[in-house]
Amino acid sequence: MTEQEQFMQRMIARFEAEKQMKLDNYRQRNAYIQKGKTLFTGSSLMEQFPITEYCLNEGLPMAYNRGIGGYITDEFLAAIDTVLLDLEPAKLFINIGTNDIRPMPEGEDWFAHLSANYRRICEIIRDRLPGTAVYMMAYYPVNPNAPGARENPGMQVRTNENIARANHMVEGLAAEFGFHYIDVNDGLKDEAGNLRIEHTLDGIHFDAAAYRTVFDRLKKYL
Repeated sequence: MTEQEQFMQRMIARFEAEKQMKLDNYRQRNAYIQKGKTLFTGSSLMEQFPITEYCLNEGLPMAYNRGIGGYITDEFLAAIDTVLLDLEPAKLFINIGTNDIRPMPEGEDWFAHLSANYRRICEIIRDRLPGTAVYMMAYYPVNPNAPGARENPGMQVRTNENIARANHMVEGLAAEFGFHYIDVNDGLKDEAGNLRIEHTLDGIHFDAAAYRTVFDRLKKYL
C-alpha cells in the first residue's frame, strides 16, 4: 500500500469516527430535549445550518438540529431513532440524500438506491410520527466551477441535472405520503442555475449569508 493510500485510509477512519462521535453526542443530548418542538435533520448541509440561533434571534419556536455531515441515507436509516424519532417533533424539516448522488459500484444505480431509502424513511415517519408536520426540503444546487469542485470526482455525478431529477422524486414522495415539499433555493442560484460562486469554496457547501437566504424563505413554515 502506498503512502497516499495509507493517508486516505486514515482520513476515512477519522471521518467515520467523527460521525460516530456526533451520533453519540446527539444520543446523550436527546435525554434533555423538549419533545414536540421543531427539528431539522439530514447531512452536512443541515448540520451547518445555524437554525437554532436564527430561530432564537427572531423569536420563533425552538428548533433542534440533528444533521450529521457525510451521512448517506443508509446511515440515516441506521441512526433514525437518534437523529429523528426520539425527538418526536411537531414539525420536521428533512434534507437527506445528496451524498447518495455519487459514483456507485458497477451494477448499482444511485437513483434507485436513493429512491428506495427515502421511501423507507417516509414510511417510518408516517408510521411512527403520524402527528408530525413533515417538510421535505429540495436538495440545494451545486457549482461545478468552484475551485474545490474541480478536485472532487464525485461532482461528475452530483450535477444540477441529477439534483433536479432527485428533487422531482422527493416531490413525488411528499405528495404520496401527504407531506410538504418545499424548494427555498431561488436566492441561491446564479443565471445558469448553479450555486452562486460567492457563497461556496467546494461547490457544495455554503456560507452564512447563503444560509440566511434559506432561512428567510423558510420562516413562513416555522
